[in-house]
Amino acid sequence: MTDTALAATVDDIDLKRAKLTQPALDALLERHDAWLNRRAGGARASLKFYDLSYLDLSSRDLSQADLCGARLYAACVRGARLVEANLFAADLRHADLLRARLDRADLRGACLRGADLTDSQLREADLRGGVLLKPGAGGELKQVRFAEIGEDGQAELGAAVAQRADMTGAKLSSAFILQTDLTDAVLNRVKFVRADLSHSNLTGAFLEGADLTEANLTGAILHGAVLANAALFSTNLRDADLIGAILDSVDLSLADTQNAAMVRRLDQLDGSLREVIEAHVLWIASNGRDGRRCDLAQYDLTGADLGSINLSASRLAYAVFRGADFSKSSLVMADLSFTDLRDADLSNADLRGANLARATLNGARLVGARFGPVEITGATCSRWTANLTSARLQRCNLCGAALPMVRAQRIDLSRADLRDADLSGANLQDAVLTGADLRGARLDDTDLRGAVGVELE
Repeated sequence: MTDTALAATVDDIDLKRAKLTQPALDALLERHDAWLNRRAGGARASLKFYDLSYLDLSSRDLSQADLCGARLYAACVRGARLVEANLFAADLRHADLLRARLDRADLRGACLRGADLTDSQLREADLRGGVLLKPGAGGELKQVRFAEIGEDGQAELGAAVAQRADMTGAKLSSAFILQTDLTDAVLNRVKFVRADLSHSNLTGAFLEGADLTEANLTGAILHGAVLANAALFSTNLRDADLIGAILDSVDLSLADTQNAAMVRRLDQLDGSLREVIEAHVLWIASNGRDGRRCDLAQYDLTGADLGSINLSASRLAYAVFRGADFSKSSLVMADLSFTDLRDADLSNADLRGANLARATLNGARLVGARFGPVEITGATCSRWTANLTSARLQRCNLCGAALPMVRAQRIDLSRADLRDADLSGANLQDAVLTGADLRGARLDDTDLRGAVGVELE
């Protein structure tokens, strides 16, 4: 048992886990709903140690229900509410928890291996260690062991899918989270002390203020992850991929970063920046016969002056261009995916057909920038659209910008200035537009399904 694990003793309980039928479960949940709403005949659901495997609990309200030690293997809990529920040492392996609400739930010692937590909410949930104990034949206490659950009582999310899950303020100290997909998960201020996140995918995850003291992130992928103000004291980041991660106010000297992949310094560039740009200009002018295509991927060019330069088709992915000047530059069909462009000046830049997927442009100036499609002619005629999928453009100035037909699913335009911008035909599914100024914006045929914060005149 770990120093964060908690033990609970159980007496006179049938640990064989009685199997409930779907009708019996439905009746019990109806009584629980009556109890939650203070109606006559209601009773709090007590499902301790019951076997609910493969049963349907979708969209039901199980808030404050007692599911201690319950088996919910492959159960459908999609869209259910389990706010403040007791799931101590519960078996939730391969459960479908899509869009479930588990805020402040007690999940200590629970096993969520292989579960689907996509778009779920676990704010302030407790996923630290915990074990159940029962009296043995000689009066000694023995750990209650359920098939395949972590033997040492540590909460486990191994091989789970938790894309876009919101775990703000959750407690995951000493938890097993190996090979888990936490893409775009919200993990701000989460306690990960001594947690094992090795080989997990944290692409685009928000880890601001997270405590990763002594956590194991060996081989973890952190592309585009935000780790501002995260505590990394004695954190194991060996072989981790930190390229494209936002590391403001983070002291990496306190962590073990042996063989970790990180952005390179400009002095590691093969030749000077001027020579690289001149070779690229020649490459464009000669249609690729002379010169060399610009490749600044994974380099740190903070504050670089690249204004009024033709960088079309250049490779700039995962680079850091914070505060850089790209005003009036041509970046047609350039690869800017995962690039850090915070506070950069891209006024009147030509970004038609550019790939800015998962780029971070918070606070950037994009007045009059063009993001429209590029017509490619050849044996057949095709249209290459700009890609802003999952990009972050919080507080951006996009006044008069042209973004027709852009692919921008899940883009974050919170508090962006979009006055008089052209968004006609753009795909803004699931976009965040909270506080965005859309006065005068053109929205003909704009796909806003699932978008939040849309305020039109």
